[in-house]
Amino acid sequence: MLSGSMTIQRLMGAMRKLSASDLHIKVGIPPTYRINGTLRPINADALSEDEADHLLDPIIPERLKSRFETTGDLDFATYDELGDRYRVNMYRAGNHVHAAIRRVKADIPNFEALHLPPIYRKLAEETNEGLILIVGVTGSGKSSTAASMIDHINATRAENIISVEDPVEFRFTNKKSIVSQREIGIDVADYKSALRYIVRQDPDVIFIGEMRDHDTVLAAIQAAETGHLVFASMHTADTSQSFSRILEFFPIEEHGFIRSAMSSSLKAICAQRLLPAAEGFVDEEGKQVGIVPATEVLINTPIVRDRIKEGQDGDFPAIINSSIPDGMRSFTYSLAELVKEEKVAKRVAMEYAPNRDALDSAIKGVQVKTQMLVGKIKG
Repeated sequence: MLSGSMTIQRLMGAMRKLSASDLHIKVGIPPTYRINGTLRPINADALSEDEADHLLDPIIPERLKSRFETTGDLDFATYDELGDRYRVNMYRAGNHVHAAIRRVKADIPNFEALHLPPIYRKLAEETNEGLILIVGVTGSGKSSTAASMIDHINATRAENIISVEDPVEFRFTNKKSIVSQREIGIDVADYKSALRYIVRQDPDVIFIGEMRDHDTVLAAIQAAETGHLVFASMHTADTSQSFSRILEFFPIEEHGFIRSAMSSSLKAICAQRLLPAAEGFVDEEGKQVGIVPATEVLINTPIVRDRIKEGQDGDFPAIINSSIPDGMRSFTYSLAELVKEEKVAKRVAMEYAPNRDALDSAIKGVQVKTQMLVGKIKG
């Protein structure tokens, strides 16, 4: 058995203090946290086979132990005394127990804590129906952004909010709204099963943790078309890629229908990527900020609606660049803003820039507009 004062409860409890998203238990290495996207082992000896096999024994529900012995896989949830929820995935590898533990935070960050621009609050406050997509690559902070927007609705409006997530990453508490969170693998088998009857559950707001296949995308669009406010996330790098990704789920003969449906139901696409914050950038409590988001926002204005119908997604970057006053923003604009506000070092912004020359000009206050881009918008 594990010796000393190291217990699974203490290891999980330290996740809050360390702002760790995950804890990994594996034979042959020390317990390892994921902090700001990076794996960091604790300063301890590697776990022996016996230690790894029994470390989780105190938190495994008694009724599920036989299932793990039979299948070699197990998902369950547990809580600590501070209200944090942990999703535990145990699996057998090399005939020994390994585990990945995700901390589901009870404290949901607000827009200011996430350093999101004002358009995110505006979308949450002024949108009552339609589809809002939160997109980005893995580890870009999509879940935090979606949770912040949904919790703002939870705190300010009386709505019935239903989420389908894999996994649940933030635990909502009922405020002005009623919130029901369904977790894949624990509450329901898969997204398709959860979304099949979701509109019969009288939702006002629906959150789909990830649109990953034809059925999920179609369910999101149909729910948005029938008067529900739908938040959904996707693994795409920017706003333009989101449309090509959605179309990939459907045969070519259905693309016209999907474009027509998206042109009427879409409200906005919010893309983001996380950057290391500048040294010396601190929050309101004086703590060093580790990461900040660069954001790109496309709002479904009449000109965007027309371009969606016509299949001219390539015009989106030009439209965004000409619509900053309307709340739209490009990654270049966002990066320049972060540098000017001294939240991100210029050299870091350059590493993440879609176009370094454009970013350099934006930082210097020069707005780059070519006749070609202007022509596209006017045309």
